[in-house]
Amino acid sequence: METLLVVGAGPKAMSVAAKARVLRELGLPAPRVVVVESHAVGGNWLPSGGWTDGQHRLGTGPEKDVGFPYHSTWARGYNRAIDQAMIAYSWASFLVENGSYAEWVDRGRPNPHHHVWAEYLQWVARKAEVDLVTGTVRRIRPAADGWLVSVADGDGSVTEIDTDRLMITGPGHSGRALVDHPKVLSIAEFWDLAGKRRLPPSSRAAVIGGGETAGSAVDELMHHDVLTVSVISPAATIYTRGESYFENALFSDPAKWRALSLRERRDVIRRTDRGVFSVRVQENVLGDNRVHHLQGRVVRVAEQGDGVAVTLRNELRPDQAHVFDLVVDATGGQPLWFTELFDADAADLVELAVGGPITQARLETSIGHDLAVDGLDAKLYLPNLAGVAQGPGFPNLSCLGELSDRVLGGVSTRSMVGAGGGSGERRPGWPQTGPLG
Repeated sequence: METLLVVGAGPKAMSVAAKARVLRELGLPAPRVVVVESHAVGGNWLPSGGWTDGQHRLGTGPEKDVGFPYHSTWARGYNRAIDQAMIAYSWASFLVENGSYAEWVDRGRPNPHHHVWAEYLQWVARKAEVDLVTGTVRRIRPAADGWLVSVADGDGSVTEIDTDRLMITGPGHSGRALVDHPKVLSIAEFWDLAGKRRLPPSSRAAVIGGGETAGSAVDELMHHDVLTVSVISPAATIYTRGESYFENALFSDPAKWRALSLRERRDVIRRTDRGVFSVRVQENVLGDNRVHHLQGRVVRVAEQGDGVAVTLRNELRPDQAHVFDLVVDATGGQPLWFTELFDADAADLVELAVGGPITQARLETSIGHDLAVDGLDAKLYLPNLAGVAQGPGFPNLSCLGELSDRVLGGVSTRSMVGAGGGSGERRPGWPQTGPLG
């Protein structure tokens, strides 16, 4: 049985692990899924994860859970059984088991707070008996038949895991800021201080970034004693995430995505996912006249008197400097954070596969149908970078069930069908493994 190692115990990992268990229970081939996590399952939705205080609400509806959209295309003759089995890991099943389903419905099906979403993911992990390794990945290097991943535990002891396939998830580090200055906070520092009610006094605050990370920070600052909050982003204005059927359908079902040109795809992502605030945050912002938008890219941050001067650059006008006494770097994650883990041989293999030095654009356009980098013998799944090539829902929470189908679908589907798959019975030679754990 092959091993799939997933870096990061977030919703993508839980979706793949739960789907793999379902497949095995139905007698279908699936790899052993091992998840490496340095913090906790769903840690990026917990205060200790550095990306939130846990009290803000999820931007995506919780019905888009680890099985959504429940339209499996994994194996003909089995898809309905797969979807039905995945309902056991759904958001509704979580609420039913915890006795809160009726209350959630009666309250209008609100999006859960971040910490509740983390509780849901932890529930999935327990129910699926996910094989969880607590530690931090230190190095990734190629092996003859896969990857060797070095993992350090809390005591610093390093273990090397040999895996056939590797999937990397997560936004990277939340503790980085543009500059090292006491009045320029990383998003992790911001949430730590906000949770302790110890944010520095500020008359003019700035939040750099136009996405959901920035939106949550702005929403939080509005509850503190600040006179103005400037949102800095290169876009012409602060856009709102689209919530119409037509936009959402592209996220839930990426079947039409391949028919769009590269320019059209990037335009959809820009308008509906990257650099947009959720509808809820936008409504809060509209009602508070302390919030303003400044257009431009930050090219310089320097100390000026008791404050910090931030220089903004725009194409059609001279650079402009604005002074603030509190700046929050909420530009979000680093898409290529994991490349720092590659040794020279691993980096060389990826460069050969993408046709040059590793860049975000090259990786984005190299992602195949299975969400892995084309041209690599050992599978390297990068769903966070699959939006441009395969569909806008894969980097986020919009089609986790489709994501798990894509990742797991290439294990041995062709050989299964050739053996007469479709009746629901076990076939000779198919893996008959039990639950992970």
